[in-house]
Amino acid sequence: MTGLILGTVAAGILVGRYLIPAAAVGGLDTVTSFALGLLVLGVGIDSGRNRDAWSNLRRLGGRIILVPFAIAVGSIVGAIGVGLLLNLPANEAGAVGAGFGWYSLSGILLSRIYRVDTGALAFLTNVFREIIAFILMPLLARVAGKITAIAPGGATTMDTTLPVVVRFVGAEVAMIAFVSGVLLTLAVPVLVPLIIGL
Repeated sequence: MTGLILGTVAAGILVGRYLIPAAAVGGLDTVTSFALGLLVLGVGIDSGRNRDAWSNLRRLGGRIILVPFAIAVGSIVGAIGVGLLLNLPANEAGAVGAGFGWYSLSGILLSRIYRVDTGALAFLTNVFREIIAFILMPLLARVAGKITAIAPGGATTMDTTLPVVVRFVGAEVAMIAFVSGVLLTLAVPVLVPLIIGL
């Protein structure tokens, strides 16, 4: 699966660079949204039929919030740590990390409320986070445990990386990943401006 994901990304880059005319690019957003909707629908159907998934959610109760909380803290603290190595101010590094993989919003937010170069950094960082999540999830599911495997996906576990979660971690954890992704997605527009303002 990892090879398939990497091959697909590489093929997409080559097709976008050399084969797709500029006029056709506008329609890709519609196709992508439709395909993503189908993927999430499929995951929903699979999760809805899996009784273990719902019993896991009920068993966890309010403790489910600990998963996105730990992912958020790890993402922000890790980004600040890397930012220190790169001589990036802590507020900029933390705000980039608070994108949690939602590259389109975090990049735009930081470009509008702070600086364009920081917005571009947030965009690229969170794009790479999503790509790395596709690669790391299967490995982490094997060596670090099911819950740990959803961490690299951050906010994307509610949509784009959710099918990978289902494939390698299982439908019972997919519901936790989905809830975590939703909560992290809701946190992005709050945390990014808050952290950049520090």
